Amino acid sequence: MKLEIFENKQELALYFGDYLVELSKRKEPAFIALSGGSTPKAIFNVLASKYKHTINWDNLFFFWGDERCVPPNHIDSNFDMTREHLFDYVNTKSDHIFRVKGELTPKKAVEDYISNIKENVPFTNKLPEFDLMVLGMGDDGHTASIFPHQIGLWDSDQLCELAQHPESGQYRVTLTGKAINNSTQIFFLVTGENKAEKIKEIIKEEGNYKSYPASLVDKTKSIWLMDEEAAKLL
Repeated sequence: MKLEIFENKQELALYFGDYLVELSKRKEPAFIALSGGSTPKAIFNVLASKYKHTINWDNLFFFWGDERCVPPNHIDSNFDMTREHLFDYVNTKSDHIFRVKGELTPKKAVEDYISNIKENVPFTNKLPEFDLMVLGMGDDGHTASIFPHQIGLWDSDQLCELAQHPESGQYRVTLTGKAINNSTQIFFLVTGENKAEKIKEIIKEEGNYKSYPASLVDKTKSIWLMDEEAAKLL
């Protein structure tokens, strides 16, 4: 497991942007699964303003590690957040964007997304191989939309599963562990001191770390990109 600790989100975003510059030139095409949340939003703002012309957007194909079962223009939509903060400002081709169709029934949304992945992402070891899997981590140790109370979804034989938020009950489509861990590179984007305790447990393998889905991500492929607040207990 590799750790990169930055002074703030801005510095983290510059590291991420530089990585995408290199990836977009080295790999043609490159397949990326994005994450939602406040940290990616801040990073997308930096990409849109500072990397509009240096990243070869034509080479990048975008998917998501998880999505809420809501229409694409809904305030909770990871796709809409990415569109508003990134896609509207850069030269991403519309046919290079493969969103989860949250406006369908939850079951249909899962089936449709699985089909999209099978048709458009290269497979290795009978699994999709994303060049970059971008993950976040919740205060409860969840990642993608696999929460501690449904940690069994991680080992599903399906590429995607239907998950539920433990408090709101909102349905979400999520990639499962096999698909996540078959990625070439995995980035954890984690900021804020509210994540510090779970990060310490997972990275040092202490306490209840085995109950956190984020602990199941392949450590040999992972780089944790954190600000100083998130890393304060390491």
